[in-house]
Amino acid sequence: MRPVTSSTASWLAASFAALMVVSGSLVAAQSAPDGENGRYTMTPIPEGVLRLDTRTGTMSTCTRNGTGWACYAVPDERAAFDAEIGRLQAEVEKLKGQLAAGPTVSGKIEEALPKSDPLKKAEPKVAEGDRKIEIPLPSDQDLDRVMSFLEKAWRRLIDMANRVQKDVSGKI
Repeated sequence: MRPVTSSTASWLAASFAALMVVSGSLVAAQSAPDGENGRYTMTPIPEGVLRLDTRTGTMSTCTRNGTGWACYAVPDERAAFDAEIGRLQAEVEKLKGQLAAGPTVSGKIEEALPKSDPLKKAEPKVAEGDRKIEIPLPSDQDLDRVMSFLEKAWRRLIDMANRVQKDVSGKI
């Protein structure tokens, strides 16, 4: 199957709209029974023929190759969206079931909760007699945040230098 270019896709969309207008007026004027080739409508396109299935609404492009005619379905975005919605709904239901079946906490806890907040930064300690202030060292999480910031800043600086170099080399 060959890739669809944007010009081909826009042309297909325009031809589909024209086909719908024309086929709508033809169907209103004369409705062909299913047994008399009324299921498909064909429209010539530069690559071959655009085929519309009037029962299902699916579209196909039919082209002639060395061995004969071959029809390929035009991708239907609606079907992909519906499939994704169905998958997500099933996942939501599964997660709701897991949440409902999950462990529940009830009753009283045997141990007393700590009276201090473990996430709160420790106060600087003053040594007795020396009156020196002790400052706690940064945690691993603090160091990771600093390193992440420095990496981002370095990447931005390199990207900016590359853009300036491209701008200068493009003007010379």
